[in-house]
Amino acid sequence: LWNDSVHFCKWQGVACGRKHQRVRSLDLNDLSLSGTVSPHAGNLTFLRYLGLASNNFHGEIPKEIGQLFRLRIIEMRNNSLSGEIPRDISNCSELRIMSLIKNNLAGNIPSQLGSLKKLVVLYLGGNKLTGEIPHSLGNLSSLQDFFLSENHLQGKIPTGLGQLRNLTVFTVGANNLSGTIPPALYNIPSITTFETTNNQFTGSLPANLGLTLPNLQELFFAQNEYFGSIPESLANASRLRLIDISNNSFTGQFPTDLGYLKGLESLHLEFNFFGSNTSQDLSFVPSLANCSNLQQLYFDGNNFGGALPSSIGNLSNLVQLGFGRNPISGTIPEEVGNLVNLYRLDMDRNFFSGSIPISFGKLQKLERLTLNQNLLSGEIPASLGNITKLYWLELEGNKFQGNITPSLGSCRNLRFLDVSRNKLTGFIPREILGLSSLSETLNLSQNSLTGPLPLEVGSLRSINALDVSENKLSGEIPRTIGDLSRLEILNMQDLSRNNLSGNIPNELEKLLFLQYLNLSFNNFEGEVPKTGVFSNASAFSLVGNKNLCGGIPEFQLSACPGKEEKLRRPSIVIVLTTTISSFILVVIATSFYLFYRRKSKRNPISSPFMVDKLPQISYGELLKATDGFSSENLIGQGSFGSVYQQGEGLVAVKVLNLQQHGASKSFISE
Repeated sequence: LWNDSVHFCKWQGVACGRKHQRVRSLDLNDLSLSGTVSPHAGNLTFLRYLGLASNNFHGEIPKEIGQLFRLRIIEMRNNSLSGEIPRDISNCSELRIMSLIKNNLAGNIPSQLGSLKKLVVLYLGGNKLTGEIPHSLGNLSSLQDFFLSENHLQGKIPTGLGQLRNLTVFTVGANNLSGTIPPALYNIPSITTFETTNNQFTGSLPANLGLTLPNLQELFFAQNEYFGSIPESLANASRLRLIDISNNSFTGQFPTDLGYLKGLESLHLEFNFFGSNTSQDLSFVPSLANCSNLQQLYFDGNNFGGALPSSIGNLSNLVQLGFGRNPISGTIPEEVGNLVNLYRLDMDRNFFSGSIPISFGKLQKLERLTLNQNLLSGEIPASLGNITKLYWLELEGNKFQGNITPSLGSCRNLRFLDVSRNKLTGFIPREILGLSSLSETLNLSQNSLTGPLPLEVGSLRSINALDVSENKLSGEIPRTIGDLSRLEILNMQDLSRNNLSGNIPNELEKLLFLQYLNLSFNNFEGEVPKTGVFSNASAFSLVGNKNLCGGIPEFQLSACPGKEEKLRRPSIVIVLTTTISSFILVVIATSFYLFYRRKSKRNPISSPFMVDKLPQISYGELLKATDGFSSENLIGQGSFGSVYQQGEGLVAVKVLNLQQHGASKSFISE
């Protein structure tokens, strides 16, 4: 990066003064540098700008930085710096900007920082700072941006911060702060961003909030313990763009005057106690049509009742709309289909009735649709197949009837599909099982689906959870289910409470990552496999299948009938074959012996050997001598039979297999 052969004022990132050639600026941002910050940096006493942001520096910030009394800007954000913030930095009396966000700094915020009268920007967020916010920070009279979010700070906000009359940005979110917001902070008209998200703040909003904060653009009060109603004066903060007051305890009706906020882009009201389950609860919705820039609208998890106004279709720029978990009733307005820019629509856990409007097929950009746990009925419209970008579809817990529309097979990005707990009938569409994109859940349970489980189930190679339980499926489990063996995760495969039959396919043993398998209450029969998921009794259920046998001992199933018999049959066959062959051998040997004896009487000279001198051995003696033709006495095996040794003697006994072609000739040649 730097070369001694070149004057240091020409090094990358170095800028010097014209007169004395002293280093005034060190800009080393975004250069992927690593190591520690050298304490020798404190010798650059003419330095006004120190930029080390977005590198890989670690270790502590050297206290020698406090010697840079001309320093105006220190940029060390996005590193891995640790330790405490050196209190010596307070000696940098000319400091305007201190940006140390997104490091691993710990300990308390030094109270000495309150002496930096010229400080305009204080960014300490995204660290591990602890303790309370020092009261001395109320002395930073020039401060405009106050950013302490994402630390471990606790206690209350000092009342002295209300003296920061030039404050424009105040963010203390994601800490452990508590208490009420000092009233003086609500009276700083220059504030544009007010953020207290994810703390334990309590209290209500001032009635004149919109009048005392007329320049407010961003209000983030989510995930606290605020209560009371939303002041109507908020409509006077005409520059408001973003409002997030979700996850609190706000009550009452939402003001209709907020429709005057023409610059409003995002409104999050979810998980409060707005509304009173009356027909007037959603009267604020029509006024939002004036908010032509509104893109996000969420009012899930409240007590809004009545019917959804058809004027919801006038919010044409919405990209996210959520109003689940309310007692909203009536039918879904066809006008929802006009929101063609939507990519997320959550309407779950309400009391909607009637059918899904066919106009939903116009929502070409929609990626997520949740209609679960309503009172919807009729058929699932084929027009949903037009929403080809859909990746999440929840229709569970309604009263849908008829077949599952095969058109859903056109949703090639679908990862999650749940149509369980309905009244669906017919076969499982092969088009849906052919969706290789299904990687999270396919839940078809608790319907009245019939027919076999299609072979295409083997195409679900990325599926995480498969549930087809409590239907009327029949037939055998297709062996293509073994094709799922390439899966990394398969949490549940529930095939229970159907009419499936036949043997449990051994291919299920190949699903090595299967965590739970439920085959209970079917008509399976035959032997239960023992490896894979079947080796763990707590990982699968076979209850209610009366004709199963075998398996691991923990299930105490009966032994499979005929299996031991099959094991005995080969030994019986071997004994019978050996006995018959040996008997025939003795008969043949005796016949040849008598034949040669007669011949020798007629022509004794022509006899090649003296047969009458050979010992006469009975079959019983052969059997005893070879220990029942034991393999321990086997000394050779040829094409036509086996050769045994008679004890320790010199006599070899050859047993011929007369079923082998040429065995008789072999005996003669012997």
